[in-house]
Amino acid sequence: ILLDFTPQLPPNLDIKTRISLKERISRIIIFSATYNKYAFESDAALLLLAAASLPVDAFVPSTSKHESISSASSTTITDLTQLGTLTVPQIGCGTIAWSTEKGRPNPDLAELVTTACKQGGGFFDTGERYGSHAKTALGMGWGETECLVEQLIREADMNIDSNISAASKPVVATKFTPSPWRTTVDSVIEACDESRKRLGVDSIELYQIQMPDIVKPLRFLGIDKSYDEVYWDGLAECYHRGLVKNIGVSNYGPTLVTECHEHLAKRGVPLASNQIAYSLIGRHNGAQETLDRCNELGVKVLAYYPFAMGLLTGKYSSTSPELSAEDALTSALSLSNSKRSKFERKDLERYANGDGKRIPAGGVAPLLRTMEIIAMNRSTSVAQVALNYIICKGAIPIPGARTSAQYVDNMGALHWRLTEEEIIQMENEADNLGFSFDGAGFKRSDAKFVGYGMEKWSLS
Repeated sequence: ILLDFTPQLPPNLDIKTRISLKERISRIIIFSATYNKYAFESDAALLLLAAASLPVDAFVPSTSKHESISSASSTTITDLTQLGTLTVPQIGCGTIAWSTEKGRPNPDLAELVTTACKQGGGFFDTGERYGSHAKTALGMGWGETECLVEQLIREADMNIDSNISAASKPVVATKFTPSPWRTTVDSVIEACDESRKRLGVDSIELYQIQMPDIVKPLRFLGIDKSYDEVYWDGLAECYHRGLVKNIGVSNYGPTLVTECHEHLAKRGVPLASNQIAYSLIGRHNGAQETLDRCNELGVKVLAYYPFAMGLLTGKYSSTSPELSAEDALTSALSLSNSKRSKFERKDLERYANGDGKRIPAGGVAPLLRTMEIIAMNRSTSVAQVALNYIICKGAIPIPGARTSAQYVDNMGALHWRLTEEEIIQMENEADNLGFSFDGAGFKRSDAKFVGYGMEKWSLS
């Protein structure tokens, strides 16, 4: 959101008060002027009167939210990269939080997909295991999001004036989920074919394994045979049958990704990608080593949790005066009003503010201050800086988005690059925090809740 305003503060105010007032006023402008003109006029009037009778008409937004989004959504994305045989935007879009409303696609999601198509395509990451939160938690809802993605793309094609061309059609990646009952090559082929049908395609553009074969409910009885190589053979068979165009894996560390790469190479199949948790504060516990190894092998890393579940957008930290007014606006209530579980909120609050134990007081704020300065100098946002950092490291960030506005904002991290000095500065600040991000609640970067408990893996 671009705003043009000039606060006329009384000259007798001290610098601390002036900064505080400017921050508070700009929060009101960004929030109220965007959503409610009358709320803006009344709220601003109250604040201005309290702030030494400042003139109410001193601030006039020049661009509305909808005008900005409309302009940005029509911009064609040309900042592209190679992912196996695919050409995709340098930033993808995660769909794990997508859901329907009373059996129909959410209008916000429909607008998002239409925006992606108008921008020249889009790269959406989904999985057979993705579905509404309740169903997913109960082990049901398989294929739900795949069907939703297919429907949204199909309807976007019908609604756009000229039908989606092959060049602007979104790329969709999906995933195979290792499960105790899947122990053969045929089980992979069957799962792949079902995903292919749900997505409405002849061949899946990128088919990934969601995680190493760690779901072993009978491990306590000594039954814990690994079927990773069986799954690799299954992927290779899908590739040779033309069911998929590219093969990928997820949550593989340097050792396992190397073994998989070599195993597939013997069957004449290239390994295109490896999806792992990676962010400025998520480079430890083997993540950076995995990225480095993948870059050596020519395997593209797809980075989930690029914002560290929102921590690197600034929206959970209200104590940092350098945070932009737009981020600070929602910080105080964002966790309490979010749909996250209380376990997730508790963990995120520790990361955001520190607990004086594992996480030093101040939490992630010192890093955010550095990111905010870089963002201000570049006229961009903290979130876009976080995404651009990942691009600069050679990976494709996969942030989630549920509205066209969120999608467009994420794409604002394209067509520019951080300098080496900026990257080093942020990495030094991140390293000095004294902790790394490994997820919150049941959503971990090194474990997955699988019904009977948490199963863990280690990239390192």
